[in-house]
Amino acid sequence: MTELSTDKPNLLLVDDDITFCSVLKPALEKRNFQVTVANDISSAIELAEKIDPEYAVIDLRIGHESGLEMVKTLIELDSNTQIVMLTGFASIATAVEAIKLGAIHYLTKPANADEIVSALYKNEGDTTVSISDSPLSVKRLEWEHLQKVLMQHDGNISAAARALNMHRRTLQRKLEKHPVNN
Repeated sequence: MTELSTDKPNLLLVDDDITFCSVLKPALEKRNFQVTVANDISSAIELAEKIDPEYAVIDLRIGHESGLEMVKTLIELDSNTQIVMLTGFASIATAVEAIKLGAIHYLTKPANADEIVSALYKNEGDTTVSISDSPLSVKRLEWEHLQKVLMQHDGNISAAARALNMHRRTLQRKLEKHPVNN
């Protein structure tokens, strides 16, 4: 890091999608952040210990690892770190866990730099969020249930499959599919 960059807040971007990081990093730098990128959890932890980030943007799935572990680690290092969790696989269970672990916001991909920056600076909930009048579809309810059971078993697919009385490969296939919107 250069001396000139010290007035910008440190932001740690953790995502295994290298293309996404190569687009998001300069966009966040234009918005006055000193951005450091990690594409796996172990590198992210090493960098976090070195740079002491004030902000972090973490993907929920980093390879086969959970970004929730990274949220927990960052909060243990500094409870004031403002963390936004990003995911292409949004579920109620993972959103709740991310917030309980210390993330301040949870965004679904694709999220642009302005949405991310807005989320990083948002410290309060929004009472004007609309409440849906229609119930979730059966497919979405199934997705949410699978995510909840998976979270209850600390992300262990084999243990979750046993609890669901389902073959492990069947559960893996269901988890690899993107959730339906409603």
